[in-house]
Amino acid sequence: MKVILLEDVKSVGKKGDVVEASEGYAKNFLFKKKLAKEATAANMNDLKLQKQHEDKVAAENLQAAKDFAAQMENEKVVVKMKAGEGGKAFGSVSSKEIAKAYSEQNGKEIDKKKLVLPDAIKNFGTYEVKVKLHPKVTGTLRVQVVEE
Repeated sequence: MKVILLEDVKSVGKKGDVVEASEGYAKNFLFKKKLAKEATAANMNDLKLQKQHEDKVAAENLQAAKDFAAQMENEKVVVKMKAGEGGKAFGSVSSKEIAKAYSEQNGKEIDKKKLVLPDAIKNFGTYEVKVKLHPKVTGTLRVQVVEE
């Protein structure tokens, strides 16, 4: 019996897959737990339309991430930091501080978890920070650390 999986089922398949399952397993386990539905013509058409919609949404998200990355290339974030003795930076700049400064200066939110800092920023100057906007898109943000 052919069934369409509504959720990932271990050792059977992933959500949206059309798989062959024994009739007893399908009726007594997959259908009762609402893990699958029968692969009728109507259900197959619904699956096809759903996959088209998901592909369209994924393409829109990818394009939005590319646009945001291009816009980010032209922007700069200024982070103020206290200076210790001899004009050296006191402490370091974290991804949380960069995300907060970006939202204050540009009016847009960036998740601090998406910022990729290779090392802690402990000196004054300009740094390029990678931002993971999408699995396929990585933007670059210029961060200028100045004395407060």
